[in-house]
Amino acid sequence: MEVRAKKTLGQHFLTDLSIAQSIVEALTPDSPVRAVLEIGPGMGVLTQYLLQRSDIAPKMIEIDGESVNYLLTHFPGIEGRLIEGDYLKLDVSEIFAGNYRIIGNFPYNISSQIFFKILEDRDKVPEIVCMIQKEVADRIAEKPGSKVYGILSVLLQAWYDIEFLFPVGPGAFVPPPKVKSAVIRLKRNGRTSLGCDEKLFKTVVKTAFNQRRKTLRNALKPLMTPALLSSGILEDPIFELRAERLGIEDFVRLTLMFG
Repeated sequence: MEVRAKKTLGQHFLTDLSIAQSIVEALTPDSPVRAVLEIGPGMGVLTQYLLQRSDIAPKMIEIDGESVNYLLTHFPGIEGRLIEGDYLKLDVSEIFAGNYRIIGNFPYNISSQIFFKILEDRDKVPEIVCMIQKEVADRIAEKPGSKVYGILSVLLQAWYDIEFLFPVGPGAFVPPPKVKSAVIRLKRNGRTSLGCDEKLFKTVVKTAFNQRRKTLRNALKPLMTPALLSSGILEDPIFELRAERLGIEDFVRLTLMFG
């Protein structure tokens, strides 16, 4: 029995076993955090290698009932580890009492949503190894000054050190996606606080990049109150820059101006 790839779920099944093994090996060995959550195991191409590792205690969450049946049939060792459900709606605290790591070939159509959910639980997630669309991987790992540096770059780099591991071509999948893929690893950095209002930080970052071709003077107009304008805030040279030029600390400083 094979699982039919479903467009609605953004499924493209990895078939290159050497790549699958490399992805699993990218999880730091002998980490003090044994708990690992695999998102979207599909037909178990990563799962088979996760189950072989004695240094981790993996669980899997899969939204597709057909894939769940396939996994239970082909991987006896998965019994009790597999959750049928939607990761985006999952309360992970019901599965892991403490910290846990994440691995998976993320569905490309919801990869950003997955990262935003991970950010909500960032203090419990010290490491993520994932395959995503290469364009998104480039964006996430990019540094300030690049045209692809954006909202997700800033929000993830505020809390994680990001490493681009290797690209993956369309031929490694069935059916082949129309885009290139890549594997990245994120490791929680030492930051415990932004030093500013986090909700406002997100608003400033998103507003700044929503009109990324404009200088911050114009891009951030929606956040400017009469009181702020009269305070002379726009005299700061930072407002002559575009969002792509700012690092994390620059955005923190900018947020404090609006706070």
